[in-house]
Amino acid sequence: MAATKKLAASLTAVVACAAALSGCGIGDHQETGPHKGAAGPNEAAPAPAPGIVMRLIGDGSTAFTGGQPHLPRPERLKAGQKPPQFVVFSWDGAGEDSKKLFSHFREVAKQNNATMTYFLSGVYLLPEEKRDLYRPPQHSPGSSDIGFNDERGIKDTLDQLRGAWLEGNEIGTHFNGHFCGKDGGVGEWSVAEWKSEIGQAKSFVKSWRTNAGMKNAAPLPFDYDKELIGARTPCLEGQKNFRRAAHDLGFRYDTSGINDQIWPNKNDGLWDLSMQLVPFPGHKDEQLTMDYNFMINQSGTATQGDAGKQKFWGDEMRDSLLRGFDRAYKGNRAPLVIGNHFESWNGGNYMRAVDETIHAVCNKPEVRCVSFRQLADWLDAQDPRTLKRLTTLGVGQAPAQGWASFMSTRPAPAPRGVPGAPAVKR
Repeated sequence: MAATKKLAASLTAVVACAAALSGCGIGDHQETGPHKGAAGPNEAAPAPAPGIVMRLIGDGSTAFTGGQPHLPRPERLKAGQKPPQFVVFSWDGAGEDSKKLFSHFREVAKQNNATMTYFLSGVYLLPEEKRDLYRPPQHSPGSSDIGFNDERGIKDTLDQLRGAWLEGNEIGTHFNGHFCGKDGGVGEWSVAEWKSEIGQAKSFVKSWRTNAGMKNAAPLPFDYDKELIGARTPCLEGQKNFRRAAHDLGFRYDTSGINDQIWPNKNDGLWDLSMQLVPFPGHKDEQLTMDYNFMINQSGTATQGDAGKQKFWGDEMRDSLLRGFDRAYKGNRAPLVIGNHFESWNGGNYMRAVDETIHAVCNKPEVRCVSFRQLADWLDAQDPRTLKRLTTLGVGQAPAQGWASFMSTRPAPAPRGVPGAPAVKR
């Protein structure tokens, strides 16, 4: 009976957060990767808000709590209307550790009217002692190139995932073991092996209470089978077979590729929301919009290079992202897609660069800093003819005749049930 009361109390905290459309989480510190320390006890929870229904799923690791708070309804562009400038900030392997970067960027997002996508690595919710539950394709059970977690790391990461979702952010997946290169890397996996990896990533999210022995902890406030609609593959490898598997499993987008700053199309039935190449000050070639790639081009494989150059390197990344933003904002308005990791490479200057970019762009007129889910929702709401017209614009190319003229063709009426369509009579 006591355990039941504790469980009920912890669940009501999540319901109350959702009902109030607030950004509250159960706790305020989390991280990626193993993190030593014991989890603290559950705190007292407020009474549930009236009218909120929660349906636990499986062992209670996840729960259906209704529609996601702070998820805007996309609208179809009207004739002559200039498209907004979308910017997506996304994080690979999202988890909370002693650096507290997950919680930091949640706060930065709230300060700047932004939402983001967090690609969770499933093994961050799997304790080290249960590692053999993971059966990675082409590797022995319990193998992982990024390790597993402990009770404190799992608790902290769960706290951030709860709060992030309640704030309108998206929880995607970065899969599990992060195997790259040859000898069993994801680039060598079959469609069936990708489906196994995706299924396991889901299972670790849907069964963390059992796997970690955290029977009284509050559930994640979403149904992961419905929440999970997109991903980024480790090292951007294995995209072809991943897309085939993802399409079969009902995913809606993939962001594992490299592209120019142009409007997206669909590939294998999924929106291709790849990261992009942007101007790289002082360099001949352009650079991919990801912190890891800046590091490789600046300090090689040394994650902490020349201390005297680290601030300059961070400034280079920030200026590259801002130049890419300006090129799209003043040009074709193609969505800008940025990918990062919760890491302190080169003195944390890449995290500073992202922080400063968010503050610089997300509050500008006609700019929307959104998750991939929100971008996919908006794309799906548009007249296909409008999107096709937008794809005719090259990198940085604004319509020669102006946006009002370029977008003047009246879009086809949206089918009933699609955002922007007439209300359905009942």
